Amino acid sequence: MKILIVGLGLMGGAYALRLKKKGHTVYGIDLNENAIKFAIENDYIDEGSCDAKDYIEKSDLIILCIYPQAIINFIKNNNHLFHEGQVITDICGVKESFAEEASKLITNAAYCSHHPMAGKERVGVEHSHLCRFDDANYLVTPSSNSSESSIKLIENLGHELGFNKISVISTKRHDSVVGFTSQLTHAIAVSLVNSDRDSDTKNFIGDSYRDLTRIAMINESLWSELFLENKDNLLKHIISFEIELNEIKKALLNNDKNRLEELFRSSTKVRKEMEK
Repeated sequence: MKILIVGLGLMGGAYALRLKKKGHTVYGIDLNENAIKFAIENDYIDEGSCDAKDYIEKSDLIILCIYPQAIINFIKNNNHLFHEGQVITDICGVKESFAEEASKLITNAAYCSHHPMAGKERVGVEHSHLCRFDDANYLVTPSSNSSESSIKLIENLGHELGFNKISVISTKRHDSVVGFTSQLTHAIAVSLVNSDRDSDTKNFIGDSYRDLTRIAMINESLWSELFLENKDNLLKHIISFEIELNEIKKALLNNDKNRLEELFRSSTKVRKEMEK
């Protein structure tokens, strides 16, 4: 299969590296010529360019590894080059704000979005080899007019990339669950790090702080857009989190050991269920 990857950043590079090793012909597009040069020299891609028009018509699958609104602009600018039998997808971390519109804009090719629940606290194609997919979830999020064949192809793409669990869910469901499992956790990590008032903290951290705050090293441009695109879901989850945090706060204020133990037993039970 001939695959065009638009956006040779961390995730675009990770896709290119794996798909090239699977024997596909991989083209790479990026505005950064250094990213293209790195990808070619390290055998991530067969060819690369700063202009997608060089490869759109010859590609069977186009994977958009760019920001939400950039996806809409890409489709509008290149719709006349898409063709029958071609499948277009994206890896974006939000869906409802653009995926349905994107799907309806495309007049010839099929569109089916997806989301790899993986990444690394790094930016740039040179770090993409660090991304691990084998322990990660992969969400396929069809739009109302996604064809069955395009859905199947995107599922198979997840298998080829090595993802552990593949699920097909609606864009609405996606944005709700990702608002909780991904965006809320990033918001907590950022808030925890930014609440630090001790300049010597780094000398006293252990695994709990280190594991919880790893994702506070964040791509500010991407994640601010993701937060705003999904703000209704994220705000709902922040409110729920605040309620639970206040339960701990109240127990502390009341010296209520029994309530603390109850809360800890509840969280332990829920977390253990996730391991099954």
